[in-house]
Amino acid sequence: MAEKSRPDIVARRYAEAVFAIATDHGTQDPWRDDLRSLAELVRHPRAGPFLTSFRVSREDKQRLLQRALDVSPLAMNLALLLLQRDRLALAPRIAAEYELMLDTARGVARAEVTTAVPLGPEEEQAVAEHLRRLTGAREVRLSTRVDPSIIGGVIARIGDRLIDGSTRTRLIQLRRTLAGEAT
Repeated sequence: MAEKSRPDIVARRYAEAVFAIATDHGTQDPWRDDLRSLAELVRHPRAGPFLTSFRVSREDKQRLLQRALDVSPLAMNLALLLLQRDRLALAPRIAAEYELMLDTARGVARAEVTTAVPLGPEEEQAVAEHLRRLTGAREVRLSTRVDPSIIGGVIARIGDRLIDGSTRTRLIQLRRTLAGEAT
């Protein structure tokens, strides 16, 4: 596994602190929503550059945060703390890390699934169910992409685990086996 960068580590620490507060107060879902709102604002094509610019005063940024965000007082405090520490750009990473922690706590696994052709709803459901049984997760949420070069089958990545059931990989293994037997 690749080592995490400093911004990723910092974002994870903020997410851990927020997750602890949310868990203690039973406000995990509202915090998720508030973090999403902050992340969306920071990613906004006009607001984001304004909020992360060193040319804009903190006071102007603070006014924008207070006008644009409809979040809990604690979430607003986090936004203002990030502003004060010049870390508002981390908001999308913090939100993503928080959601991963929430999913883990709830037994939800996220899987990136690659197929040669698009999956229909029934096929997606069957793949999710198969991965759920494999991982022991309560639920598996898929994000799918199509890559015709795998020829057929499925490649699934869940966290650090890779499940490669692609036709391309099977053909490569078969070729290696046959080459080994031929010598």
